[in-house]
Amino acid sequence: MKNNLKSLTILLYKLVVYYLLYTVFFQMFELHNVGLQYVSRTTVITTMTFAVILVLMVFVYGNFSIGKQKSKPIIFSTTIAVVLTDIVTYIQLMVMNTNPHNNQTFRIEQLDILLYVILMQVIIISIAAYVGNWLYFKLYTAEHVLIVKSYESDDDTLRKIHRYLSNYKLQYRVVDVIDYSKINSFNFSDIDRVVCVGIHNEERSFLTDFCYKNGISISFTPEITDVVELAGEQVVYDDIPLIVVESKGLSFEQKFFKRILDLICSILGLILSSPIWIIAGIAIKLNDGGKIFFRQERYTENGKVFKVFKFRTMKENVENYSSTENDDRITAVGKVLRKTRMDELPQILNIIKGDMSMVGPRPEMLENVHQYESDLPQFRYRLKVKAGLTGIAQIEGKYNTTPKDKLIMDLMYIENYSIWMDIKLILRTATVLVKKESTEGFNTESK
Repeated sequence: MKNNLKSLTILLYKLVVYYLLYTVFFQMFELHNVGLQYVSRTTVITTMTFAVILVLMVFVYGNFSIGKQKSKPIIFSTTIAVVLTDIVTYIQLMVMNTNPHNNQTFRIEQLDILLYVILMQVIIISIAAYVGNWLYFKLYTAEHVLIVKSYESDDDTLRKIHRYLSNYKLQYRVVDVIDYSKINSFNFSDIDRVVCVGIHNEERSFLTDFCYKNGISISFTPEITDVVELAGEQVVYDDIPLIVVESKGLSFEQKFFKRILDLICSILGLILSSPIWIIAGIAIKLNDGGKIFFRQERYTENGKVFKVFKFRTMKENVENYSSTENDDRITAVGKVLRKTRMDELPQILNIIKGDMSMVGPRPEMLENVHQYESDLPQFRYRLKVKAGLTGIAQIEGKYNTTPKDKLIMDLMYIENYSIWMDIKLILRTATVLVKKESTEGFNTESK
């Protein structure tokens, strides 16, 4: 009962924040739009547009995740969601203002009001995020976490998970890190969550059963087969429950609608980003006078080789291998392009051509693929779909994410594919710009 009241408090807090964001938009535009000053068709449609788009954007960028994220990421993601909601609702309002009683033709006006609304909303979001996290941790204490490893656990993975949990001290408190062989002598009475790192399936099954029975949450690092199996369809043959795993890639219908989405987004993206192309081209030429574009052979669907387009970020005529930290081959302009991920904009041409998709596994260098496949033959599973400009691995990972983890994230996308997932990942791509680590290179020894 007590936990339900806490959850209700947080839910009501979020609803109040969303209501305030709507009120700012509505009240400011009401002053200059007669149709919003009383209950009318314009009022109802504007309200519904704002509400529906906000719900969709919240689903994409996160439901004002206080208690789950730090305040700054909440502010950034919620701001993107609300700004996109404002823009769509603003356009809808301008369309409805095009009538015999108002504007005879469609006009873009009252932009100063829109900017003021966005400014006020950002202030509300910023205050609400910090106050919300403060309130959340007044109501909830940190989860007590036990990390269980095996003698085969990867040290780097273990270190990353421990560092992640330690960075969220208000959310998690790591009680201990133990070997699986010691779990029988460990007291679980104070544990809220178990994190398994590199545990074999049989051992993990035992821990999952134990945790489920005792109301303890469990997280684990997946193997490649886990991702494939978990994405399977749950069916019943007669009275026998089965999980059906298909291995055919995307269906004809999925490929058709994916291609339509690719063409719409790439052509629109080419038009909107054209000023960036001009600026980047001039900057590259002024920097060293070399070529603007860089072309290189990469793999895409079914192992087909194509030439990817990118803005050149490295000096010309240098040895070709994956970028490293503090790589002296990268030009001054290249550093800016890589940091903002603008070096990949020319891949829009590959998408229009049909070699790539908006969303899919990152197109890897041929040399890298051969090396990865020699150590991890399953790496070729990524080639079940076209290479993509963005994707789960590009958003959540880094340049130096391990090949196995890249593969697992790509399989999460492939095996759970839907057109809505593509739209969601395209919209989420903006969040990469604030992740400094997403553009990190490999350590020198791993090049």
